[in-house]
Amino acid sequence: MLNYNPLACLPSSKELPDSDDTPVDNQLQKSIPDLLRSILAMAWEDSMDWFFGIRMGIYYDPDLAAMVPDGFLSLGVKRFYDENLRPSYVLWEEKKLPVLVLEVVSQTYRGEYSTKKADYAKLGILYYVVYNPLRRRKPRLEVYKLVNNVYELCDGNPIWLPEIGLGIGIEQGTYLGITREWMYWYNQEGQRLLTPEEQAQQAQQRAELLAERLRSLGIDPDSLT
Repeated sequence: MLNYNPLACLPSSKELPDSDDTPVDNQLQKSIPDLLRSILAMAWEDSMDWFFGIRMGIYYDPDLAAMVPDGFLSLGVKRFYDENLRPSYVLWEEKKLPVLVLEVVSQTYRGEYSTKKADYAKLGILYYVVYNPLRRRKPRLEVYKLVNNVYELCDGNPIWLPEIGLGIGIEQGTYLGITREWMYWYNQEGQRLLTPEEQAQQAQQRAELLAERLRSLGIDPDSLT
């Protein structure tokens, strides 16, 4: 009997384009996903079964172009595909849909509230997050959850995402030396997770406080190193 594996006939991630070559026209389209990924890398540093892609093609059909969100999160997949990392995210290889996709709206609309939203719903992405820093009268952050194949808008900021075990929201902060409104992850109590820079500063402050206490006891902290 001839054994036929249809997946063997499909192109691999190394054979497919790794993006749509569309340049970002807003630095936030890369900086916001970068910040979210860096926070996850600290919060989930011991976990290897998640992946956060930035401006990476998601292939769902070998005959169609990839979807390229500004960011996406997948759970239950290898964090590192191999030593060369992932060139793209291919569903027939990964066998896991992203649980969340993120679009950061720039001055040039690209269907974030229409065609992209419909496409992600059709694909079955559980959470669709849209951030529009240019909005003034409407909410800048919108988080949609797929319910019965239709996206429903979630209320609040931050918004708890039980399937991920984290919340997502926006608030003022500093990243890359820029103070503005950024997007962050939150715990179930609504407390914002620290960025790597903030964790380093916190560790430095603790070290300085410990050194001061040692000096008050007549101990030179430098003699202990």
